[in-house]
Amino acid sequence: MIRKPAALPLALPLAISLATVALVGAAASSAVATEMPTRKPGLWDIRMVDTGSGIPGMTMQQCTDASTDKDMIATASPMSKDVCSKQDIQKTAAGYVADAVCTANGMAMTSHSEITGDFDSAYTVKVTSRRDMKPGKPPREMTMTIEAKWVGPCKPNQKPGDMVMPGGFKMNIKDLQKLKAMLPKQ
Repeated sequence: MIRKPAALPLALPLAISLATVALVGAAASSAVATEMPTRKPGLWDIRMVDTGSGIPGMTMQQCTDASTDKDMIATASPMSKDVCSKQDIQKTAAGYVADAVCTANGMAMTSHSEITGDFDSAYTVKVTSRRDMKPGKPPREMTMTIEAKWVGPCKPNQKPGDMVMPGGFKMNIKDLQKLKAMLPKQ
């Protein structure tokens, strides 16, 4: 099978971005008492390593502020409520633990995430998930680690929500509301 070279670099960052936003959205839809902190405003380097797919790790940058994190939660919460039957996040001594059960396109995914860090200089999200494929296909297990580090102020040409993906692909996370319409309906 021949794959278009541009398809993977654009699809993977978008998929990982949506997964990250869905994780943030779990905080919005769970008990009001558990609220994720917002990240320190500025430029963040976010490195993602997926050990279950063979896809190499990638690093992207995101310019953020408090309203960007709140917008991400507001955007992700309705999306995740549409596809997730369980979303739970709890504060722990080390940080936060999130568990979710979601179904989309006939595939069920169960995930467990451990979130640590201070959200001012760095944080880490370790996600283990199991995706039950369509009938006749074996389940896939995956482990993804997201390591984020605060770099400093956003660059002069950036505005909060701007993300720069590998290969220079740029998008603004605040535009995800437009992408919601593209998600498969249950």
